[in-house]
Amino acid sequence: MNEALFYTKLAERKVKCELCPHNCILSKGQSGLCRARKNIEGILNTLNYGKTISLSIDPIEKKPLYHFFPGENILSIGPNSCNFACDFCQNYQSSQYSVPTKDITPGKLVELCRSHLSSYVAFTYTEPTTWFEFVLDSAKLLQQNGIKTVLVTNGYINPKPLQMLLPYIDAMNIDLKAYDNKFYRTICKGSLEPVLATIKTASKECHVEITNLLVTGENDSEKQINDLVNFVAEVDPQLPLHFSRYYPTFKMKNQPTPISKLNFAKKIAENKLKYVYLGNILTDINTICPNCGHVVIQRDYPLKIDIVKGNCNSCGHIIYGQFE
Repeated sequence: MNEALFYTKLAERKVKCELCPHNCILSKGQSGLCRARKNIEGILNTLNYGKTISLSIDPIEKKPLYHFFPGENILSIGPNSCNFACDFCQNYQSSQYSVPTKDITPGKLVELCRSHLSSYVAFTYTEPTTWFEFVLDSAKLLQQNGIKTVLVTNGYINPKPLQMLLPYIDAMNIDLKAYDNKFYRTICKGSLEPVLATIKTASKECHVEITNLLVTGENDSEKQINDLVNFVAEVDPQLPLHFSRYYPTFKMKNQPTPISKLNFAKKIAENKLKYVYLGNILTDINTICPNCGHVVIQRDYPLKIDIVKGNCNSCGHIIYGQFE
């Protein structure tokens, strides 16, 4: 256990965790909602430093990141914790319950990248911001060794820790679950505004893509889709938006997202955004130049990238992302 960053000591040996907007106030012996931080004799300690639930090599598109070094493989690790409790969580076994973990160090991450010939690490699977101290230490060392870091996150983090972490993060996929605070409160056990703030801040500092899981009957109305698309467009219409198909899991038994609903959302989004994709289905995986319609990234096997120095090789239009 390590002493945590971002907390305040209170009277009677209580502490206030200030890592995420829950701002948990913890008496001695209590753990936060994320299960990753605990008050031990008036000191807030991390319980998950250097403990990962999984370690695997994935295609970078699986994060999903479609505009960040497409075709590369990325080393993926994640903690046994989350600061949300989404009723539809697709990783609920490891985000909501304790599972076995393996020990890992920042130095070991560098060694693994070299042995697996990968120059990319993703902090993913559950909620990596609840692994803050380990992610920060690892990202600093990875950066020093020329390895790029990716955060796959719900974006539920306070501004100060986010600002501390961002200089060491190269890309983020941020899960915008709905543009609806009621949805966040009742279904995710969080709130919307901090996520919006994270997207606004991160999009100015690193590569950002957005994912929205369309949950049947919960966040898939025309108004909800329009509101979400309008927000992303206001931040930056070039940010790639991934509408992902929902399947019943955990506490949510609604029917899977109809393909027609995904196509409906994509049609709405394409009126205001440059790059829109559908996830959890086997279509809409290619990247099209928004200026001339040329296929600049063909992801059907074999992968073909027709982007030269960030520009469409057909018309010269700048394509959002990092490719070389």
